[in-house]
Amino acid sequence: MNGTTREARMVLSGLRRRPPRLWGVVGLTLVCLVAGVLALAHGGRRARAATDELPHTPVEVSPGHCGRGWDHPVSGVQVFDVRNTSDGPAEVYLEDPKSQAVYGELEDIGPGTTRPLTVRLGKGAYAFKCVPDDADAVTGPTVRVTTGHGGPAAAPVTEHDLIPPALAYQKWVGSGLDDVVRLTSALRDAIDRGDLAGARAAWLPAHLEYERLGAAYEAFGDADGEINGTDAGLAGGVQDKDFTGFHRIEYGLWHGRSAAGLRTPAADLVKAVTGLRDTWAQARMDPAQLGLRAHEILENTVQFELTGRTDYGSGTNLATARANLDGTREVLSRLHSLLTTRYADLPGLESELDHAQGTLDGFRHGDEWTPLARLSRAQREVVDAALDDLVERLASVATLCDPRRTV
Repeated sequence: MNGTTREARMVLSGLRRRPPRLWGVVGLTLVCLVAGVLALAHGGRRARAATDELPHTPVEVSPGHCGRGWDHPVSGVQVFDVRNTSDGPAEVYLEDPKSQAVYGELEDIGPGTTRPLTVRLGKGAYAFKCVPDDADAVTGPTVRVTTGHGGPAAAPVTEHDLIPPALAYQKWVGSGLDDVVRLTSALRDAIDRGDLAGARAAWLPAHLEYERLGAAYEAFGDADGEINGTDAGLAGGVQDKDFTGFHRIEYGLWHGRSAAGLRTPAADLVKAVTGLRDTWAQARMDPAQLGLRAHEILENTVQFELTGRTDYGSGTNLATARANLDGTREVLSRLHSLLTTRYADLPGLESELDHAQGTLDGFRHGDEWTPLARLSRAQREVVDAALDDLVERLASVATLCDPRRTV
């Protein structure tokens, strides 16, 4: 996907908690762009009108007739109207039957439902693979296109492929939790001594060390809310008894609360992170979620840190964003071997990571960070643009690393 435009990446930027497979592989965004149907991702009337101008081929999805109906292959951008004629939901991939590289896919097609699959085909061999729920995959007949240049394809990632990187990442998180316990203990000790200036200096390193573990939050369960939750949804706001963890202490340290009033929250924080560390060896991260987490870390950064919603007085949102960037790099380093053969724009992603890091580091002055509220409008736009671009690119990672059934 070298030379991918910002508009093409924006299609994938719409992916959220679980990346819908409607667009499947990165190359499919280019199909939409070439066809002038970018709005199709949002189901608008203009998108429907644009696809109506393309060649349409009805194709059947069922265990007995996978791909039936594709009898007159043509090259170029086109739409397959995929109809599930079975009695259960199914996924369908359009792939190279030899390499199983995927050109496009649809998931969760209900019985009796027709869904459009827009692709760009060129010279080569293609076949539909029908993947019904709770049944073996079935590959339809091979169809050959004799002319033209097709869109890019990506080899499918399986859950088995994701197990080694997930285990490596989980081991790294364990070492990170050791550091979180050490740093939060130093924070607690400063509060116990009544050294509020020392506690403010100790708070940020402890919080940033935890923030770097962002891809593991889902596996942390309720402990994450106890350790790093906010007062959102709490009836008593910052005074609510259930407001705990780093941000509870942050609020107290930067709003004139006494050391005596912070001793219990600090002790509770150390207890929570220690308990998490001690049970982490028995925790199990879902390997299938690793690519999605690579996207979500910075998606949440844009949503919460760049809006200041998690600032309880320290003014360190940009420092947190920088820690989240480190956390994203850690996930990508574990996925690198899978992405090098599937994501042609990986060098571009890595370049943008460097650019975002340099942008954020420009607001660091020794151990101090410029508060978000003090940024000029122009500076805010630079930061927002750098992180927004990364979120768009990382949506491609989430999609490419979404595991697919191959049998």
